[in-house]
Amino acid sequence: MEEKVSTARIALKYGVLASVVIMVYTTIINVAGQSQNKWLTSLSFIFMIVGIVLAMQAFKEENRGFMSYGEGLGLGSLVSAIMGLLGSTFSVFYNRVIDPTILTQAMDTARSDMEAKGMDDTQIDQAMAMTQKFMSPGVLFVFGVIGSLLVGFLLSLVISAIIRKDKPVFD
Repeated sequence: MEEKVSTARIALKYGVLASVVIMVYTTIINVAGQSQNKWLTSLSFIFMIVGIVLAMQAFKEENRGFMSYGEGLGLGSLVSAIMGLLGSTFSVFYNRVIDPTILTQAMDTARSDMEAKGMDDTQIDQAMAMTQKFMSPGVLFVFGVIGSLLVGFLLSLVISAIIRKDKPVFD
């Protein structure tokens, strides 16, 4: 009987690895004062893609070179879920304990952006009040996990279609 390759073990390994890389990168960006630089912060998606690709390649390697589309999609989604849980936990910890000014900086940037768009003070105050409601640790954590899972699922749809290699029917 053929032993089944564990997607959970591979997902955990590469999810934790990618999360640590993203945490270090995010910390460097924050310490450098670039936390509001959208281009630099969006580069963390590259680390997510690399983590998913490495996990799928490791799975294929352990599975005699084969990986179905469904296995790849499940593996990529699991890697993304792990990254979301760890990343959101780190983000909430960082924003609440290490540097609570990050959220204030984000709010100030949002206010400046709204003023630059020509919004009046009433509209800005309403938008800022709504934004403030979404800045609680619990909401940030939940949206971080859901966002990571959604983005990772979409990335996994594409990546697993490219990397997959089905087993021959008569093998």
